[in-house]
Amino acid sequence: MKGEDTVYMISENDKYGRGAWFFSYGTKILYQNTEAVQSKFFPPLQKAMLPPNSFQGKVAFITGGGTGLGKGMTTLLSSLGAQCVIASRKIDVVKVTAEQISSQTGNKVHAIQCDVRDPEMVKNTVSELIKIAGHPDIVINNAAGNFISPTERLSPNAWKTITDIVLNGTVFVTLEIGKQLIKAQKGMLFILHIFIGPMCYFIVPQSLLSLAAEWGKYGMRFNVIQPGPIKTKGAFSRLDPTGEFEKEMIDRIPCGRLGTVEELANLAAFLCSDYASWINGAVRSGTSLVLHVLLNI
Repeated sequence: MKGEDTVYMISENDKYGRGAWFFSYGTKILYQNTEAVQSKFFPPLQKAMLPPNSFQGKVAFITGGGTGLGKGMTTLLSSLGAQCVIASRKIDVVKVTAEQISSQTGNKVHAIQCDVRDPEMVKNTVSELIKIAGHPDIVINNAAGNFISPTERLSPNAWKTITDIVLNGTVFVTLEIGKQLIKAQKGMLFILHIFIGPMCYFIVPQSLLSLAAEWGKYGMRFNVIQPGPIKTKGAFSRLDPTGEFEKEMIDRIPCGRLGTVEELANLAAFLCSDYASWINGAVRSGTSLVLHVLLNI
């Protein structure tokens, strides 16, 4: 019998014609799925797309590796055999993450405290990285900072906070590791992942892509991922605390759903791998990432 204390599922179309499934307990909505109808044709795959041991013997360094997308990429690389070193300002967070991933994959993950805004701290971090794991084969500049604000309300301090992490931090890490690799005559791959506003969207990718041409002679590859919306606790708690923006985004995405951490991790792993050794100086943007990788190399 259906009463006010019964939990039941309802389906109805919203104003965009999307099927909105939600669980209700009396008059209280417990869970709502806002994915568009066409999303059923594009289910995300959660498994690794590369074969086992694809990164056996490789060292990967990931900034911002303690949570969210950084944690997801680290988990996948470690599961495929890489020895991972993760860095963050919050050493307690990266230590817990390192232990979790090590236990899950059976491969040692190291944790280092680093504030990428501080060039001296970056230099010391790179020295420690080389000491405990050797020169890296893969570097993922994932450290980021973001918050929601109308542009006209941005203060100089707010602007500086973001650019110090995403722009300056990326440059400090890239230059310090790059110089060490040139000295050691060891090639590697840099891959940058960012989710940030207009200034860094243009300046950071172009800076790294110029290095693809300049440092290719040293055996280095530089590729950029600018992902579309991928829901993680850290980003969405700041950028979309009410959930309203998520609904609008989904309506504009051809596949009718957000991306997943696993999908981003698979793309990053592919670009880091020997299967992508010909891809250098490429930017992968938005919700059609894989299409760009396959067709616009």
